[in-house]
Amino acid sequence: MSASPNQTLAAGVVDPERIARLFPSDFVWGVATSAFQIEGTDATDGRGASIWDTFCERPGTIIDGTDGREACQHVRHWEADLDLIASLGLTHYRFSIAWPRVQPLGQGAWNDAGLAFYDRLVDGMLARGIQPHVTLYHWDLPEALQTLGGWQSRATVDRFVDYARRIGALLGDRAATIATHNEPWVVATLGHQQGIFAPGLKSRAAAAQVAHHLLLSHGAALTALRADGVSAKLGIVLNQAPVHPATALVEDRTKARLDDGELVRWYMDPLFNGHYPADVWDTLGADAPVVEAGDFETIRAPLDFLGINYYTRNIAIAHGTYDPRSSGLELTDMGWEVYPAGLTELLTRLHRDYTLPPLYITENGAAYPDQLVGGRVQDDARIRYLGSHLQAVAMARDAGVDVRGYFAWSLLDNFEWAHGYSKRFGIVHVDYATQQRTPKASALWYRELLRAFRDRRGGVVRRVQEREPG
Repeated sequence: MSASPNQTLAAGVVDPERIARLFPSDFVWGVATSAFQIEGTDATDGRGASIWDTFCERPGTIIDGTDGREACQHVRHWEADLDLIASLGLTHYRFSIAWPRVQPLGQGAWNDAGLAFYDRLVDGMLARGIQPHVTLYHWDLPEALQTLGGWQSRATVDRFVDYARRIGALLGDRAATIATHNEPWVVATLGHQQGIFAPGLKSRAAAAQVAHHLLLSHGAALTALRADGVSAKLGIVLNQAPVHPATALVEDRTKARLDDGELVRWYMDPLFNGHYPADVWDTLGADAPVVEAGDFETIRAPLDFLGINYYTRNIAIAHGTYDPRSSGLELTDMGWEVYPAGLTELLTRLHRDYTLPPLYITENGAAYPDQLVGGRVQDDARIRYLGSHLQAVAMARDAGVDVRGYFAWSLLDNFEWAHGYSKRFGIVHVDYATQQRTPKASALWYRELLRAFRDRRGGVVRRVQEREPG
């Protein structure tokens, strides 16, 4: 489990000191993971099955035929992983709770071993000077709830509130933030309409109802957590992107507007304006969700923060498919365009169109075909990606957007959902056979950025103290 932090930064990559100077002294720097992608399972820990466990068992659902049973075995190596975070100079860590680990059936009895794991994990963070940022739901619904209707059932909203309150009682006095959901669009659209993520359904009506229940459960959980006196800042995390038409044709521009409605406005409008966008609602027709009286009031529960996950822009094309290679832009190993200008565009647009709480970039990163050679991974492309997107965040801040922090995705190479272990997003390389962790050049670059940031912040503090009257 030893790290190999003896790599040197490659010449010609983004200057970490210059990036550090773009941000204020109270800016939050972190790294992010999710439970199912890193934790692994242990037959003795009492964890229940999730919809992703079931999904992985279906032939053909995971590209490389793997599953999340081993992953990064974070449940065994969590102390070393926290030491690794601390060694990189990171003071904020965003992670998720596995609902089936703490409540195997999603209702009823709690698993003391699972609760104790997260209790130790958070204490371990605080002991190392790392602030915990908790996500309650990162896609791993207990399978037992799925058999009862899952997120299509309104009863799951109540079960989620019970779960949120239990985690709030356990960690709410020590967590810096608690996010209810990570990327509800993914759960609804990829999981229930396109069927390429768990639970693997293909129904537009199901997806619309699931999206509504996710938002409703978010608002109900925030209200309950505040009533319980939880001191952590409360919010939600959305994946969003600007949507550009593939051409200037009317058909493509019309498609771009609708795609924007489904990705951005379908979630932002109810959270901040108390309604769904009319154009998307009209397009749904009979597939529109059932909305009961008072639902929008619940969904609009005040947010202490909004998390934004950004990876690339979206391209809308009315007929055929868009080939990202046609843009001439650099592509990541996911086939996604490297488009940092889209992050500035997105943030300034949200700032213009909505009255927002403080924002955090809760995920941003890229997969590349990393190779461990001679004990090192020289991932210069990832360094360029991270540096250019941080510059995009700084540009948005200069335009007046209140972005308070940035979390790189991801700490570790991990189980990348339908791609299995074939894609590597981590700034730390994981040898899945041995569980050896090796910080990549990008991790060391991030460490140098944080060192420069701390040095700059210390200088600012010293100068302020020198000016104060004695």
